[in-house]
Amino acid sequence: MIVTATPGLKQIIREVWKPLALLFVWDVIVTITYYAMPFTAPSLPLTLFGSALALFLGFRSNSAYQRWWEGRGLWGLMINASRNIARQARNFLPEDAREMKRSIVLRQVAYVNALRCQLRRQSPDAEVLRFLTKGDADLALARTNAANGILDGTSRRIDEARRRGWIDTIQQAAMEGVLVDIANAQGGMERLKNTPLPIQYRFFPTLFTHLLCIMLPIGLVETLGLATPLGSTVAGLMFLAVLAIGDDLVDPFANTPHDLPLCAMCRTIEIDLLQSIGDVAPPPLGPDKDGVLW
Repeated sequence: MIVTATPGLKQIIREVWKPLALLFVWDVIVTITYYAMPFTAPSLPLTLFGSALALFLGFRSNSAYQRWWEGRGLWGLMINASRNIARQARNFLPEDAREMKRSIVLRQVAYVNALRCQLRRQSPDAEVLRFLTKGDADLALARTNAANGILDGTSRRIDEARRRGWIDTIQQAAMEGVLVDIANAQGGMERLKNTPLPIQYRFFPTLFTHLLCIMLPIGLVETLGLATPLGSTVAGLMFLAVLAIGDDLVDPFANTPHDLPLCAMCRTIEIDLLQSIGDVAPPPLGPDKDGVLW
């Protein structure tokens, strides 16, 4: 996620130079053709086309932002639930169950990092092994959904604590309730990740935007003359930018500069939970030199 007030110039150029260059070349071709072989440009209702397309793109961008914001809300719930399960483990379990407390807390840190990797289509093995022993990690990593495997292991440890008499059934139910909240948040994230926008929202806005960019210089060349490449390119860029905004926000877990800072949020959970059991915690993550918080 870009956290600076404005994106850096390098970032802007890197994202728009290809469509902008193609659009400018097309505008130049139309302008040269008009002066080399004068023609009467057809009367194109560009205002009507542009207004309709702007509404279409605006609706699409709003839908994409709702997905992005829902993803952020689900990770906010995950942060709170992680703090809750660590606090319950620390306060409910007796002093002689110190290793069980530590196991539950470390498993939760491993869980959120495994979930982050799964959402970004990365291997979670290395992140899980930072917090769990190989024996504990192998059971979870052998499953298709490693994060859910870690959560199941945490539930078994809570049940073991109840069987040993360290917590009662009411405390067990309270801790299981937090695990249910965690599982529900994970399910919501997986739904966002695995369900793209309908193809109508993806294909037709792209098609109509490119058609408008093709028509722009044809409809403007008689009015703008030699200034057509500049005017048409700037106008087309605005539509291409709105189209790109929707593409950037539609998958909040895609590990690009515009997506949610999952690494930073997992680090926040790691700091809070490690400090809750008295361990040394790493520093918070900050933005990189390009102003992107990962």
